[in-house]
Amino acid sequence: MTWEPLLLTFKLALVTTILLFVVAIPLAYWLAFSKSRIKPVIETLVSMPLVLPPTVLGFYFLIAFSPNNSFGNWLDSFLGIKLVFSFTGLVIASIIYSLPFMVHPIQSGFSSISSTLKDASYVMGKSKFNTLINILLPNIKPSLLTGIILAFAHTVGEFGVVLMIGGSIPGSTKVASIAIYDEVEALNYGAANFYSLVLFGVTFSILLLVYLINGGYLKRFWK
Repeated sequence: MTWEPLLLTFKLALVTTILLFVVAIPLAYWLAFSKSRIKPVIETLVSMPLVLPPTVLGFYFLIAFSPNNSFGNWLDSFLGIKLVFSFTGLVIASIIYSLPFMVHPIQSGFSSISSTLKDASYVMGKSKFNTLINILLPNIKPSLLTGIILAFAHTVGEFGVVLMIGGSIPGSTKVASIAIYDEVEALNYGAANFYSLVLFGVTFSILLLVYLINGGYLKRFWK
């Protein structure tokens, strides 16, 4: 029993959350305000990880990233990138798998903002980018926080996807959920209980903090 799987888990969750935040803001903005005919298709694709079994996504990631596949072979031959059974592969798979948990709260936040606020900013000569950074994002802080925490917590709890694409390589792809599975198979319930308790405690604390902040309980407490 080591701390390595736990540290790797939180490293994966942190990297995934940061990259997701960058990707999710423009995507959520487009979904909230676009009137394109393909919007329902994009929304469906973004939401697919919510309903598909993780092993289905993991299987297709494994096929796509495999060196035996043309895409995986191109990455390996021309870019020197190996995505199967690597931390980089886990990050890419986690970004796709946790995408709706970041996009949906932010999209809801954008949709809840009155259009007059955005229009007033344009009338004052502000660009779309300045309006996004200085007007819209500051007004959806609870949604941003919710998206960040949900994406982080969801990545921490991944199992099927990381097992299919990463396997169980110590120090590289063996995250805590995989370590728990391995310890249970080895009948080492003490180690499995340790990993489980740490994950339970961390995720409970993070989610509780979100509810306290979004519910205004902390402000009332400090008053």
